[in-house]
Amino acid sequence: MFDLITILGPTATGKTKLAARLANELNGEIISADSRQVYKYMNLGTGKDLDDYIVDDTVIPYHLIDIIEPAEEYNLYHFVKDFYSAFYKIKESGKTPFLVGGTGLYLSSIIQNYKLKEADFSSVRKKELELMSEPELLELLNNLDTNQHNTTDQTDKARMIKAILIAESRNFALAEDLPPINSLNIGIKLERDEIRNKITERLKKRLSEGMLEEIKDLLRRGVTYQRLSGFGLEYKYMSLYHEKKINYDEMFRQLNTAIHRFAKRQMTWFRKMEREGVEINWFDGTDYNLILDFIKGNY
Repeated sequence: MFDLITILGPTATGKTKLAARLANELNGEIISADSRQVYKYMNLGTGKDLDDYIVDDTVIPYHLIDIIEPAEEYNLYHFVKDFYSAFYKIKESGKTPFLVGGTGLYLSSIIQNYKLKEADFSSVRKKELELMSEPELLELLNNLDTNQHNTTDQTDKARMIKAILIAESRNFALAEDLPPINSLNIGIKLERDEIRNKITERLKKRLSEGMLEEIKDLLRRGVTYQRLSGFGLEYKYMSLYHEKKINYDEMFRQLNTAIHRFAKRQMTWFRKMEREGVEINWFDGTDYNLILDFIKGNY
């Protein structure tokens, strides 16, 4: 018996739009598994695409989007607690919960039932990490979490230590006795060349829609360049352009390449999940009816 339907896959495969159609058909609500869409005012850069939640003039309810300010910290521990809160509300309302996104660590924490405690940033462990060299910390961090948006976590010692403490905390139990989740997992895949083309065209579209203006708005709200860079990908490279450290063409080329590499890292994470025993049922992103029939026959 499944408790949850998870729709996962690399970026630019159309997960959200597909999930919204499925949720509309199956009386569902969507819980986002995206580490950056939790932040307010960060819309184009995180790819919220809120119009995708409108199906046949109906807005599909969604959770864990636009819930905190950009200056606030949000990590795996917070996500798990927020996920369970949304999950129970959806179940109590008699609806079907969908978990949708591409942040591998967030997806694994639910599908593989990680046991967590809140990271202790004043712990003895923190002092131990402070004695390690940056190359040693980087190796440890990469072993713990290979699915990071945030490359700043790989170049700044303090942020590496923080990221390690958060990643390591998943090995311990939450104070609450959270029941395991049994998820029916649907993977959305496209041919590699098609994903590459979609990433590039989507980037052009978002820039034309005002993604650079989004950076200016965040700066006006008091978000620093350092904080923006820490969000990785779009925010890192657009900040470099805004600071005049790179020109527009360099920004586009470097960002486009970084997103392609991120998509590859996402697939590496999903393959790791499968090696660890997670069953992911892969479908072509255009096979809506086939996916719907599969869910109806198995959920």
